[in-house]
Amino acid sequence: MSAFQESVKKARLKIAAIFPETPLQLNRFLSDKYDCNVYLKREDLTPVRSYKIRGAFNFFSKALEHPDGHAEKFVCASAGNHAQGFAYACNHFQKQGTVFMPTTTPQQKIDKTRAFGGSWIEVKLVGDIFDEAYAAAHRYAESESAHMVPPFDHPDIIEGQATVGLEILEQLEGEDLDLLIMPIGGGGLSAGVMKVLLPLSPQTDFRFVEPVGAPSLTESLNSGQRIKLAKIDNFVDGAAVAQIGEHNFDILKSVPVEKVLLIPEGRLCATMVKMLNIEGVVLEPAGALSIDALADLDPDAIRDKNIVCVTSGGNFDFERLPEVKERALKYASLKKYFVLRMPQRPGALKDFLFLLGQDDDITRFEYLKKSARNFGSILIGIETKDPENFKILMEKFEKSGIQYQDITNNEVLSNFIV
Repeated sequence: MSAFQESVKKARLKIAAIFPETPLQLNRFLSDKYDCNVYLKREDLTPVRSYKIRGAFNFFSKALEHPDGHAEKFVCASAGNHAQGFAYACNHFQKQGTVFMPTTTPQQKIDKTRAFGGSWIEVKLVGDIFDEAYAAAHRYAESESAHMVPPFDHPDIIEGQATVGLEILEQLEGEDLDLLIMPIGGGGLSAGVMKVLLPLSPQTDFRFVEPVGAPSLTESLNSGQRIKLAKIDNFVDGAAVAQIGEHNFDILKSVPVEKVLLIPEGRLCATMVKMLNIEGVVLEPAGALSIDALADLDPDAIRDKNIVCVTSGGNFDFERLPEVKERALKYASLKKYFVLRMPQRPGALKDFLFLLGQDDDITRFEYLKKSARNFGSILIGIETKDPENFKILMEKFEKSGIQYQDITNNEVLSNFIV
């Protein structure tokens, strides 16, 4: 047994003292849909609703056990799940901790972090973006001689996250683990689990999943070195990382790039809504990545196989639900936004309404009559039940002489006016 496996086993025993293993659940809905055995490793059911508690707890435990250490103060920078795992560990070990968060962090996440940490943590809001909060945390660590607890790029963090892999093998009770699907953000979870499982379950295949808007591992594998993305889409906030961790990439750099799947954010939203409505499972965007990836697998290759999807987190703010539904509908081409140019005459609007099909529903309508003009512009949102209905509707626009512009996928304009 390797030294890494020994360390992960010890970490798992320590973690078991604060919460039991998370369930490995056979999901009948997904299994029937994809004609295989789909198990969900429910990391969204830890005390802080994400796997991040494992790495944070292991980091604290080893820092406090170190014979040369005098660990009394800890610090981290995070606007999400890492902050909550860090706060939980501070409370458990009764050590003072400081969490640096951007001033733009939603109040719900700030409140939850404070609730987990209690009197043992202090939250400092610094800067408008994460990088500013991260820099402030490093300055604090140096000035206060505090231990900096990174979110993913540290051997002790990787080791803690790897405990997920040991639990999966034991919970399968001797059944083959044919395929394991995990999300990629900074890489702590995937690097740790792959490293611990490769020797123990050599027949297991892996898929790693990133959002289209933050392909840090994909770009790094293509380049043969770590790449820092110039721009990312933060929608999948639990996995939207500009640069994968150094220690993590050292482990993952041998992964064939074709084993990394890129998931469109809109399709991911549809998966989140489906899991909520059909299964009653609340997942954050990053937590649904591994489930959504099932749609990209070869059906013949996975038939009758045992597949485990790690649902990495369930910290979903329901105030985001309208946005999630909106993205899902737009991706499926069931909702569009148009700017129409119509004549300003009595009956023009009535004529337009008769163009709509029986399944076309107006969800947004804005118009302001301007008396000095012959034509006016209308912003309209339309939702329908079949994408083909929009093709029919736009043909009617053209036959009726209505000038229109589809702004659904114009992110700058759409975000400004919708």
